[in-house]
Amino acid sequence: MTLELKRIFATDNSSVQIDYELDLSTVDYAGGFPLKRPVSVKGSVSNKASVVLLLLEIKFEFTADCDRCGVETSKEYTINLEKSLAVSIEGEQSDTIITVPEMKLDVDELVYSEVILSLPTKHLCKEDCKGICCQCGKNLNLGSCNCKTKEIDPRLAKLAELLNN
Repeated sequence: MTLELKRIFATDNSSVQIDYELDLSTVDYAGGFPLKRPVSVKGSVSNKASVVLLLLEIKFEFTADCDRCGVETSKEYTINLEKSLAVSIEGEQSDTIITVPEMKLDVDELVYSEVILSLPTKHLCKEDCKGICCQCGKNLNLGSCNCKTKEIDPRLAKLAELLNN
């Protein structure tokens, strides 16, 4: 979605509403496609006292395997974005100002960038996920296994026998 902003920049107290869904299901992230449902984008661009402000609420669902136990889980994320829009900036670039030299804003590109930067680097099914047993592979969230919890290095087995006696 590309917004034409000439009317907004020219007229004080004007605004345009944004409400649509963006399909990012083909985005490859870490060898998978975690954005199965469309990204919801809602917000507005408004001119108040010659300051053009972009407000966006971006909601998306991230679906992937848990990094500890391997169970597929989904989690919803919300990004609230507030940026000023300007035709040009003199001096250094700013993180709070987006330049729109032709008075056109590609909202899809902005949403894509924000979503990609917000994707989690570690995805867990729950905060206290116990993972899987490194010996038998059982999901420890479903219960404990019967594996020995303390494995002795075979090179030190004779010393362990001395401690047992």
